[in-house]
Amino acid sequence: MTDLTAELVVDGRVPQVPALAPDGRLLCYVLAPVSKIDDHLDTALWLADVEGDGGWRRATADAATESRPRWSADSRTLYFLSDRDERGTPQLYRLTPADGVVIALTGWRAGITDHLPLADPGLVALLAEDEPTEQDARRDQERDDAIVVGECEPRARLRLLDLRTGHVTTPSVFDDRHVEELRQRPDGGPLAVLTQAGADKDYGPRTGQLHLFDPTTGTAEDLGPVEAEPRSLAWWPAEDGWHLGYLALTPPVLHAGAAVFDLAMGSRVRRNRTAGLPMCPVELCQTDAAPLVVFANGLDTTLSRLDPDGPTPLSQHPGHLDALTTTPAGTTIAALTSTRHRPTNVHVGPPTGPLRRITDTRPELDDITFGTQRPLAYRAADGLDLDGLLVLPVGKSASDGPFPLVTIVHGGPYDRYADRLQLFSFPGARAQWLATAGYAVFLPNPRGGQGHGHEFAVSVAGRVGREEWTDILTGIDLLIAEGVADPDRLGIAGGSHGGFMAAWAIGQTDRFRAALVDAGVIDWGMLAATGEHGQYDGALSGSIGWEGIGPHPHDAVSPASFASRVRTPVLILHGAEDTNVPLGQAVYFHRALRYFGAVHEFVVYPREGHSIRERNHQLDVLRRTRAWFDRRLRT
Repeated sequence: MTDLTAELVVDGRVPQVPALAPDGRLLCYVLAPVSKIDDHLDTALWLADVEGDGGWRRATADAATESRPRWSADSRTLYFLSDRDERGTPQLYRLTPADGVVIALTGWRAGITDHLPLADPGLVALLAEDEPTEQDARRDQERDDAIVVGECEPRARLRLLDLRTGHVTTPSVFDDRHVEELRQRPDGGPLAVLTQAGADKDYGPRTGQLHLFDPTTGTAEDLGPVEAEPRSLAWWPAEDGWHLGYLALTPPVLHAGAAVFDLAMGSRVRRNRTAGLPMCPVELCQTDAAPLVVFANGLDTTLSRLDPDGPTPLSQHPGHLDALTTTPAGTTIAALTSTRHRPTNVHVGPPTGPLRRITDTRPELDDITFGTQRPLAYRAADGLDLDGLLVLPVGKSASDGPFPLVTIVHGGPYDRYADRLQLFSFPGARAQWLATAGYAVFLPNPRGGQGHGHEFAVSVAGRVGREEWTDILTGIDLLIAEGVADPDRLGIAGGSHGGFMAAWAIGQTDRFRAALVDAGVIDWGMLAATGEHGQYDGALSGSIGWEGIGPHPHDAVSPASFASRVRTPVLILHGAEDTNVPLGQAVYFHRALRYFGAVHEFVVYPREGHSIRERNHQLDVLRRTRAWFDRRLRT
């Protein structure tokens, strides 16, 4: 047996974004390191032979960030993005698997952000910002670069690359809107195009619009506004003509469960096709016929087909089923999935299952013994059905308890813990790392999260920290009653919204002997004013602050308002360049705790955003986390 070390956690590589060739014979995926050691993340493309011997080989060998593999319709050519020529500026490349030849197709000075090979073999649709002008270069060199908000904002525009000439053209369509997603109709018809008012999230999540674009004539048609946070476009044919579907939040509030919306192109009637379901759609995948829908369903995942009468379940999968890709006929799929004790890999098979694993990207973990992980089902104080996971210390059973218990709350809050291996460097998945040190770990899925339908998710809108907090306490009390958790050795942790819940918890009770707040929300009004998702955060907390003279509803659910009550030692971790939950949130909490004399440690990670990516920082997070709880829960 090999001991689990921090280096084993952060030094591995993980598969991402599999792309199945239309003929189903080859599959490309991105292999990415868990951590990075400099300013760039070096990824690589790998090819797997799906129908042959199952062997896989590296398709690209340059030191580069390579991403977004997409196949041509005839399966002979693979297009992808790479910054091999200029780091940080990705361009479009073409790989011919038959001979391994790679050719650069663009030299767009602003870089390419996305691409879509079209049914016309001579065209590729591109998304890219405008190239800098000579005046832009001069201003940058002379530092005459004052930013006027609202003027000259970067926006991705639709462009067409003619492979026969190498020329890139920019159709005059969609006004000055930011293009986010493209999907061509399966018969080679128009492109569905999703746009937003701008790339800046401050415009808000309700500015999405749908359009049609004809690549042959260069003309566009507006289909009108769509619901908040639209994504995952898919076409399908029906008896009444073509339909266009997408995922978006269920109206009217901004914190809500996702739904599949179906726009009939003939009548222009729009319907919510997943209303009332006790699960949440997370991905819509186009085929030549009815699209496939991936549902978060409790701790597991359901794959369904969107038939005229509603979603038809095809197969059940433990944990997650991510980055779904399929052949046009929909007879073969590939996706990323894992088990309780095996890491994520690419799996292939029919949509009805079973799926077979075709990669082994973390063989160094084969000899690791992990803590037993089991699902939990319990009821909240008001009778609502809840679930979560319990990870026991390595080599122990529940009857060996009670153990020191660390509760780790997930982010979002529209997210979930699924029944998969909990071994990553970010907060919610440190469970197995703590289990190797003798801790039991509780991973709750309180209301407000994903996997139980819209009503479950929307119930925390304007009420963060209320019932979701008692949901977590109920689970902890259940584990104490079962003899698993020692009531005198309780810890709590979380990142992002989970960090908010950890900070909230220690302002409400003294039951915890140690806490960890990673990129946590401390003041909701301040977050709405300075974070990336102001309107969304206002919907969660009940107000923003500009509604008038306070006190405001968000004051009552902000941990900052309860800092004087904190008696639990707390470790605060935050990335210096976090734009989602800016560093000022952690500074605020640190200053409040210092003012009131509360025991705490405040750690800032330079260059890091909302997630900690650099290797040495990840190692520090893992070691510091365990040492923090060891000093307070193991004595």
